[in-house]
Amino acid sequence: MNRRTRTILTAATAVALSAALAGPAVAAPPTGDHGTTRQAVRAAVADGVPGVTVRVQQGHGTWAATAGVGNLETGTPRSTRDRYRVASISKTFVATVVLQLEAEGRLSLDDTVEKWLPGVVRGNGHDGREITLRRLLNHTSGIFDYLEDARFQRTYMTADGFLKHRFDEAEPEELLAHALANEPYFAPGTSFEYSNTNYLLAARVIEKVTGNDDYGDEIDRRIIAPLHLTSTSVPTTRVTLPRPSSRAYSKLARTDTGPTYDVTELNARLAYGSGQMVSSSADLNRFYSALLRGRLLPPEQLKEMKTTVPSSRETSRYGLGLVDRELSCGVHVWGHDGGIFGWNSDAVTTEDGRHSLAVNFNGDWSGSTDAIIEAEFCGK
Repeated sequence: MNRRTRTILTAATAVALSAALAGPAVAAPPTGDHGTTRQAVRAAVADGVPGVTVRVQQGHGTWAATAGVGNLETGTPRSTRDRYRVASISKTFVATVVLQLEAEGRLSLDDTVEKWLPGVVRGNGHDGREITLRRLLNHTSGIFDYLEDARFQRTYMTADGFLKHRFDEAEPEELLAHALANEPYFAPGTSFEYSNTNYLLAARVIEKVTGNDDYGDEIDRRIIAPLHLTSTSVPTTRVTLPRPSSRAYSKLARTDTGPTYDVTELNARLAYGSGQMVSSSADLNRFYSALLRGRLLPPEQLKEMKTTVPSSRETSRYGLGLVDRELSCGVHVWGHDGGIFGWNSDAVTTEDGRHSLAVNFNGDWSGSTDAIIEAEFCGK
């Protein structure tokens, strides 16, 4: 699903980058032709994306490819093993931990935010006594998205603001204050509105329930380690990416004109539980396949995760950190997308977990991951 995107940077329309028009390099023998997918990857680069990396897992077969460049200065191509910032794909990991805690009897999705974070969600009409954990996870809480706060945007989302504050170590309470300075979108449970504040709070609930000061430790212990996701992490204040990785680029504007900035180094703590993680396409395919196959959650919790509400897009519905997307050919895929300064990612799998795709762009202002997904699951 291309969310009604509230990422750390709003993408603009496409512009061609001549330096990014290198042909695709196939990194592994394909399990099938994947010709339509290959064409969609090339089209994304022609549309202005510096570089693309994509990986498909289908049964026991793997196909991976890249196109364009990972470094505009050197022309170095992207790698199929690239680590990159996955942004809101982190939400599925956070929701999985919350549901594991429910399965262990340590919390209920019907618990209020007030029960676990007393007095934290108050102000301008927000009331944690009326908001359940379920409503956090499926974005029906009505809580204002802190990324949409005017002061937050001036500080972090303009070119001058980003370059000055890219390494800030803001605490979750500071981020929450930006949200609570605004009125809620609606009364809890009455509508849907994507809000990153929901997952900031969900991460804090994980910490409160487990007694762990860092929700990322729970993701590591419960998901990353058991699945051997060796390229996946929840960085705290690390501003660089583990290798191999590409450079990340942004216009730092709502248009496709103007200079292109290298935004690779930043402190993703500004995204906290809503989008802090780093991963690779191989790891994302492994994660979503394992999740949909029931390796991470008991049947009852997986059913809850897949219980959806209407979202802001007609062709998709939102569950608990998991999106059900209906493609043009009628195929349903489950997963999440994510965008952050310099990166645009998508990861989906079929309901049986047997056919998975993860794709990443190292530019945030152009291209369509939707077209690549459509090509893989619906193309001939």
